[in-house]
Amino acid sequence: MERLKKAAVLLLLLGLACQEAPKGLEQTVSEEGEKEKYIREIKEKLTAEGYQTFDYVDAETNDTILMQQYFIAFLKTGPNRDQPKETLDSLQNAHLAHLKKMYVDGYASISGPFGDDGDIRGITIYNVPNLKMADSLANLDPMVKAGRLEIEVHPWWAAKGFPLR
Repeated sequence: MERLKKAAVLLLLLGLACQEAPKGLEQTVSEEGEKEKYIREIKEKLTAEGYQTFDYVDAETNDTILMQQYFIAFLKTGPNRDQPKETLDSLQNAHLAHLKKMYVDGYASISGPFGDDGDIRGITIYNVPNLKMADSLANLDPMVKAGRLEIEVHPWWAAKGFPLR
């Protein structure tokens, strides 16, 4: 929960940094210093926990953006697709419970299925320090254990705290 609170604050700070200030509201030097201090603290904490980060400087705005490595797990069609409906329903419930637990426990940032009938069935973006951990967590999924889905994990970089649009 603490991680979610800090992420929400960072999201607000980064969102404000990327927008023009409303007329009549000027940022003071001390506010800017506080934002930079907070981002530096986040980077130090992530680094101490084993996360990979780097700073990206936006050429247009000259804003420094903290980039973090996440891991995208592609859930792909597995070899065992012939479960009876009752078993499939049970697996689906267990699969959704697993994804919810990953999110609630702070390991996953977002999950969801694709809207077509292709071989890649969905994704989960893991917010963990390394590939081994992301792969291990993804392979705990009951659908994967049953062979209905397979996992393929890739490192992925994104700006820390930026929202989906």
